[in-house]
Amino acid sequence: MKINLYTVLLFLLFINSVFSWKKDEFRNCNQTPFCKRARSRKPGACSLIATDISISDGDLIAKLIPKDKVEENLDNQENLDNQENGTVKPLVLAISAYQDGILRLKIDEDQSLSPRKKRFEVPDVIVPEFLNKKLWLQNLKTENSEDGLYILSVIYLSDGYDGVIRHDPFEVFVRESGKNGKKVLSLNSNGLFDFEQLREKKGENEDWEERFRSHTDTRPYGPQSISFDVAFFDADFVYGIPEHATSLALKPTRGPGVEDSEPYRLFNLDVFEYIADSPFGLYGSVPFMISHGKSRGSSGFFWLNAAEMQIDVLGAGWNDEFSSVLMLPSDQKRVDTLWMSEAGVVDAFFFVGPGPKDVVRQYSSVTGTPAMPQLFAIAYHQCRWNYRDEEDVYNVDTKFDEHDIPYDVLWLDIEHTDGKRYFTWDRLLFPNPEEMQKKLAAKGRHMVTIVDPHIKRDESYYIHKEASQKGYYVRDATGKDFDGWCWPGSSSYLDVLNPEIRSWWAEKFSYENYVGSTPSLYIWNDMNEPSVFNGPEVSMPRDALHHDDVEHRELHNAYGYYFHMATSDGLVKRGDGKDRPFVLSRAFFPGSQRYGAIWTGDNSAEWDHLRVSIPMVLTLGLTGISFSGADVGGFFGNPDTELLVRWYQVGAYYPFFRGHAHHDTKRREPWLFGERNTQLMREAIHTRYMFLPYFYTLFREANMSGVPVVRPLWMEFPDDEQTFSNDEAFMVGNSLLVQGIYTEKAKHVSVYLPGDQSWYDVRTGAAYKGGVTHKLEASEDSVPAFQRAGTILPRKDRFRRSSTQMENDPYTLVIALNSSQVAEGWLYVDDGKSFEFQQGAYIHRHFMYSDGKLSSSSNVASTGSGSKKFASECVVERIILLGFSPGTRNALIEPASEKVDIEPGPLLLRGGRGSSVLTIRKPNVRFLVLGAGKLIQGH
Repeated sequence: MKINLYTVLLFLLFINSVFSWKKDEFRNCNQTPFCKRARSRKPGACSLIATDISISDGDLIAKLIPKDKVEENLDNQENLDNQENGTVKPLVLAISAYQDGILRLKIDEDQSLSPRKKRFEVPDVIVPEFLNKKLWLQNLKTENSEDGLYILSVIYLSDGYDGVIRHDPFEVFVRESGKNGKKVLSLNSNGLFDFEQLREKKGENEDWEERFRSHTDTRPYGPQSISFDVAFFDADFVYGIPEHATSLALKPTRGPGVEDSEPYRLFNLDVFEYIADSPFGLYGSVPFMISHGKSRGSSGFFWLNAAEMQIDVLGAGWNDEFSSVLMLPSDQKRVDTLWMSEAGVVDAFFFVGPGPKDVVRQYSSVTGTPAMPQLFAIAYHQCRWNYRDEEDVYNVDTKFDEHDIPYDVLWLDIEHTDGKRYFTWDRLLFPNPEEMQKKLAAKGRHMVTIVDPHIKRDESYYIHKEASQKGYYVRDATGKDFDGWCWPGSSSYLDVLNPEIRSWWAEKFSYENYVGSTPSLYIWNDMNEPSVFNGPEVSMPRDALHHDDVEHRELHNAYGYYFHMATSDGLVKRGDGKDRPFVLSRAFFPGSQRYGAIWTGDNSAEWDHLRVSIPMVLTLGLTGISFSGADVGGFFGNPDTELLVRWYQVGAYYPFFRGHAHHDTKRREPWLFGERNTQLMREAIHTRYMFLPYFYTLFREANMSGVPVVRPLWMEFPDDEQTFSNDEAFMVGNSLLVQGIYTEKAKHVSVYLPGDQSWYDVRTGAAYKGGVTHKLEASEDSVPAFQRAGTILPRKDRFRRSSTQMENDPYTLVIALNSSQVAEGWLYVDDGKSFEFQQGAYIHRHFMYSDGKLSSSSNVASTGSGSKKFASECVVERIILLGFSPGTRNALIEPASEKVDIEPGPLLLRGGRGSSVLTIRKPNVRFLVLGAGKLIQGH
């Protein structure tokens, strides 16, 4: 394909405009008509009332009608058609109840009145097994509200909770059971609900087009936005709704004392070098919010909608002037929020909790739990845009070995391809890609290559030729293949909403189709928001058309999700369904956790970006996406050495641990900053490898329950108010607390250790009191990390080149005793790569130390017909007791009842700060049979 000089210059102009943060290139609320309209409404503006309430097919069904139209004959179609305001047509409301205290609310146009088209409902997000948990409603109870002012229809939701619809004015809420039960969550308690219905254009004077900068958005169905308020009762804070570079606890965006603040925007965008502490929407969107408060606990709200969304957190007193009209309960504090979307339907879920882990588990039952990754994927990844050629790859690989630094994955960015044609190789730079991958695989290492959704429009490129012939591209508003600009220049984008096209795309990852790929090669999806350099807001026009003529405005936020899904399915098909895939995606949506990892995008080499990475990763975990991390060192810019070292020390605890950098930055592999700094980064990476057994166990917990690997402090300490807004420290599982250091040349760091038990320094074993803020010296060696008293951590202390080579290495158990000299923990092991764990091929052990004895039992049974088995030759090489209170300085190791070789080893007792540390070396006990007898007996 020939490209003239003018085209090249134009393309470079697009790239330069993308590669800098320019606020005026992106819309704010006042430039977004649906947001501006919704924000202008006053509390109590909604006039809808609920009528014709009944039970049908196990659901509560009602019609929502404007109060002033109730007495009109709404069955008269001619009368309806003559109304200029389309909102007089009734809306249909359906309420469903599901197991575990989940209420689902759907509101849509009445299909019996033949709306102009069916509004888009997001497919393939809700997992099928959730739908099987529906409770078929049988009874509908009608009662008066406690004050006698309202009529309520009440359904059973779960033990302890009712679902309620107030008739006039319309409101849906969940309350604690009983007529006087306290509210938990409500929709439209402030009367802000509005639903713009699809309608015909009335004359030339009605301008439905929207303009932003040089772009015009046609709207053939007119305004179709939806907005409503949601109240979280007895809440102190709300969290969630990623992705934003901001605090964990969401700050108010409107209300007394809040000036000129934007709502939290959910609109997937390619934002280069984003700014910290901003409500601006970034690469992904999860419209799921969690509340938490000391008096009640947690609750959650999820709106399944893929259109642009804006969300206000309304500060205390925002609606005081309307309080007498709204008649809100005065004895319950609450956090009010306003949810606004450009299109779609209301498909919302209420989660009653009451604990934070309960809410996450309930949400995960709807959208799915995180996929179980391969073991190598949770180790360290080395990436750069771009490693130049095979010689560069081999050199980097060799240098890691020379400097005794483990790593598992080396990444190749877009420059490895032939002219930005994905599934190809630049054969001048990478003449032998299969041999290159096999050489890395011989050391237990893997490779990742990038595959983006934009397809180069080149008739000689087989992917484009086939997609064009089959009609597999997204179309523009005129029905032609959409043509936008991205890395290859002129590009088109696959219509991955269509399952047929997703299946076609998945086949491209076979070894036959992806020439030069091997089983050790995995995939990176970037630019899948989707990014279009010459499009409005660097994205696709909203009037572009997808499968079944769905407008892009309706599904924008889910586009990257479907691309991620198709890529992940491709890797599963490639391996005949035997190997777990690894696919990293930048864009995300609810359900993305089922298909791979996420990273926080194009951050900068700044201390503020290191700091904000923690609440960003924590928020992703709270909203189901456990496998996430930030580019260590910052993607853009050159970090000073201290920042880079601190980033490695914190990043070693991210669920996804990758160093990455822009091609304009200086090389920053860990050995380029002097021996001392190399040592510090080596130790940080070693820390991650040491804790791999613990991380892998936590990933299995997330896979089973949805509870995230990395957690806010309040998830483990829900009654401790000092943890509610703390987002500088975080928990890794229930056992480790990590406090980052986020300032240059820090001399001291303050660490709040919650709870009433001790915490033990991970490096020294020194004990620190819980419930206290400790001012500690900021050591250059590491960031503060503490093991919680009452826990047992599995480790592997021998360092290899990669995680794969650690497979048969022995374990160390670190037992941190509480004041009762008790501790417990878990260890999960499987083959680290296949799906056989789903058929029972794993070991999942529960360790318990009590009364001077360490015991082990299986806390998850491997049962069922055809179940597979898994065995390991690993032994426990060392047992460390923290907080040990010895009667004497001896301990006895007794053999188990099963035949196991046990060598009583020397015992080392050394003093710690306020406690003792007992190390038992070489007990040589196979953890598989630890539960068979006494292992450690006080003597």
